[in-house]
Amino acid sequence: MDASETPPERPGRRRRTGILLASAAVLGVAAGTCVGYLVQADREPTALPPLSQPFLAQAKGAGPEPLSAAQDRKAKADGDLRKLLVSRPKAAREPKDVESGDGWMEAGALAETYKNPAEAFRNLVATREFRRAAVTDWQEDGGFEVEIRLVQYRQEQTGTEAADAADDAYYFAEPADDYDTDSWPIPGTGDGKVYVHQKPRTYYGVGLYSAEAHAWRGDIAMEIWMYDTKPIPKTKVLDLAKRQMERL
Repeated sequence: MDASETPPERPGRRRRTGILLASAAVLGVAAGTCVGYLVQADREPTALPPLSQPFLAQAKGAGPEPLSAAQDRKAKADGDLRKLLVSRPKAAREPKDVESGDGWMEAGALAETYKNPAEAFRNLVATREFRRAAVTDWQEDGGFEVEIRLVQYRQEQTGTEAADAADDAYYFAEPADDYDTDSWPIPGTGDGKVYVHQKPRTYYGVGLYSAEAHAWRGDIAMEIWMYDTKPIPKTKVLDLAKRQMERL
């Protein structure tokens, strides 16, 4: 029989060889483990620290002084939210088309500022866990108007409701391609921004320029809105945003 007529290898031969090799490997590991135990048994025991440690006495002396109400951010946030709003300029007056209020804005009134009030109300109450909102506004000579809102959320479920509200504001502040807008970060706020819209829009038959600022700290989201009959400089909205955030 020449090489061309050599019968094919039986399937069982290769399987049996693999089994023998695997068995040898297992025996080798077992033997190595036994040798390791024997070597370790002949060694001197290593001193290890005890699991139980002695009681460590606390340092003596008075503890740190508690934070004042001005330094404790949580105490400020849980107090009268209206007191955190920047003061109205002395020369400013209340806008003529805004009814005088006590500085609080209910969820329904806040929802009315959106294009779809019903959907906005459900989002504020059911999703965002709206707690309360404080507002101040004023008008200066020449038709310049300002409105500032501090919107506080409970944050009992996700813990980021104020940040999410600010993210939504950033998104809507970014204009369409045909609406020229510049933006700048608000120092010390992380991702806070101011937006200055360079093209006027018509409100109640009057062409008005606008600017806005959005930021958040803890459970409070800040919103600033400005309107004027002439372009609004960057410094005007940025300075006000920084002053307002310093109070939070």
